[in-house]
Amino acid sequence: MKHTKLKAGEMVGTYLVTSPVTENDIITMAKRFTRRKLAKGRKITQPSQAFEHLQLLLQDYEHEVFSVLFLDSQYRVIRFEEMFRGTIDAAIVYPREVLKASLAYNAAAVILVHNHPSGDPEPSDADRRITVLLQETLRLIDIKVIDHVVVGSEGCISFAERGILSI
Repeated sequence: MKHTKLKAGEMVGTYLVTSPVTENDIITMAKRFTRRKLAKGRKITQPSQAFEHLQLLLQDYEHEVFSVLFLDSQYRVIRFEEMFRGTIDAAIVYPREVLKASLAYNAAAVILVHNHPSGDPEPSDADRRITVLLQETLRLIDIKVIDHVVVGSEGCISFAERGILSI
């Protein structure tokens, strides 16, 4: 897909389609805009601000993908990174690798994110266990886990909003 298919509109945030586009073109463009919404410097004061973007990025995978949104002390995005890929119903998450990336990006906080290819975003017992393990690991170096978001085609579930994130 070429960038020439879109042209900036007269109003900020509007675009004109300059040539025919396919459904794939539209999805690709939407994902590109979504990645911009999670770009460095964007402030996230509520994890729900990122739900729509995270759902668009992760809901179509046929396998689990575990990602981390690394944030600075003001909860501005440093980086969004897909860290682990798994099978249709599980992904192995290595706390050591999350810790290393958090230190490399000098993150003060993180939002953990993963998808459920089944479409049902209801957290599993394994999701709860890895969240506790990552919280304990990152807490040792003063990095706060502010949420764990599970993405499905049926929506997103926030551990923080559900009150299942240990603080």
